Amino acid sequence: MLTPLDDFYLQKEEPLRGCLLALKDYLLAFDKNITPEWKYKLPFFYYKGKMFCYLWVHKKYLKPYIGIVESKHIDHPDLIIEKRAKMKIMLIDPNEDLPIETMNDILKQALACY
Repeated sequence: MLTPLDDFYLQKEEPLRGCLLALKDYLLAFDKNITPEWKYKLPFFYYKGKMFCYLWVHKKYLKPYIGIVESKHIDHPDLIIEKRAKMKIMLIDPNEDLPIETMNDILKQALACY
């Protein structure tokens, strides 16, 4: 039987599914202390037991994104705050290669907040 976390990825159509799965694998490989969770009905990733980031699909742009919990402390041109008070997001184009260098830079800055 599938967990809600597994089902989240499988319900998506390509290329969103492949992009979200690649982002999940990337996040889990980024640091051994990052763990996947199912919270607020979305895939969340914890760092040493604290909320770190999550994956979702932007309703307006129809693109997946990484929502970074402590990103209010990060100033990066690829992070968008929109109407959020605390978190910023990084939109990902599912038809392009993952922007690994940019993601590495943002996630290293985010980890430094913990």
